[in-house]
Amino acid sequence: MLKQLEKLTDIPDFPEMISDDEVKNTADKMEVLQVNLGKMCNLACKHCHVEAGPGRTEVMSKKVMEACLAVYEKQGFSTIDITGGAPEMNPDFEWFLKEACKITGHVIVRTNLVILLEKKYSHLLQLYAENEVELVCSLPYYEAGRMDKVRGSGTFDKAIKVIKELNKLGYGKDPHLVLNMVYNPAGAFFPPEQGAMEQEYKKKLGDKYGITFNQLFTITNNPTGRFGTFLINSGNLNGYMYKLYDSFNPSTLPGMMCRFQLSVGYDGALYDCDFNQAAGIPISTGDNIFDIIHNNYTPRQVCFGRHCYACTAGQGSSCGGATEN
Repeated sequence: MLKQLEKLTDIPDFPEMISDDEVKNTADKMEVLQVNLGKMCNLACKHCHVEAGPGRTEVMSKKVMEACLAVYEKQGFSTIDITGGAPEMNPDFEWFLKEACKITGHVIVRTNLVILLEKKYSHLLQLYAENEVELVCSLPYYEAGRMDKVRGSGTFDKAIKVIKELNKLGYGKDPHLVLNMVYNPAGAFFPPEQGAMEQEYKKKLGDKYGITFNQLFTITNNPTGRFGTFLINSGNLNGYMYKLYDSFNPSTLPGMMCRFQLSVGYDGALYDCDFNQAAGIPISTGDNIFDIIHNNYTPRQVCFGRHCYACTAGQGSSCGGATEN
């Protein structure tokens, strides 16, 4: 994938777009430790940049999880953001979640919702509520037809069932039980304006299903992983990349998530963001999670690639949605 992007010589290397050298480095204080518990997942979504799925077996060990907790306490982060795959499928997920909640008041779990209908994981709904875990739920669209094309037949109805259960527990209603959703485009195009799309989601899901939630995050599909393969196979890679480049918005640069977030791979390798993890681009220092347990944090140079244009096109894009200042 990286070789394919390097061939696009008409598009400048991403650092050439940054005039402020400060933006090329991480912030003075990091905020989010994002921990990818593995690539095992019950779904194989078409837009998945980490190529998670039922056939993947990579999962984070408890030893690496313990190192993540130690680094969190040492480095002064404010949030632990747990992702996957389906993070719930890691055999030590429940232990890690409980330990994380002991050391911080802000734990996020990114869930595909559907996994929580399986008997083995259904009890996690109550566990999330009891520990006031913020949930970020991937719901690529508010209608079954378009979502099922991305995630598989029947996944929309299953997701709606889980969201209703979360609403019964207070999610999306109680200020301590935050329920956010994520919209991804179904193809090689940009998401709508985030605020407008949030209102549309709330109206459609509220009117038809009685569902409530807090925020909607719109995320531009990154040309890595499974979506990148789709772009190549469909002959859309060049057109999509030129579209990203033509829509470059410099006002999104200060809010890029790579400046405030450290991403941990299942094996303990460190990345500036989840997309760099998917692209196999480690942090500039080459450290892993064990290397930084006892080190004091100092800002470092961010590693960029042409896929970074996806985070700075239009309104910008990150794990927390639009980033435009």
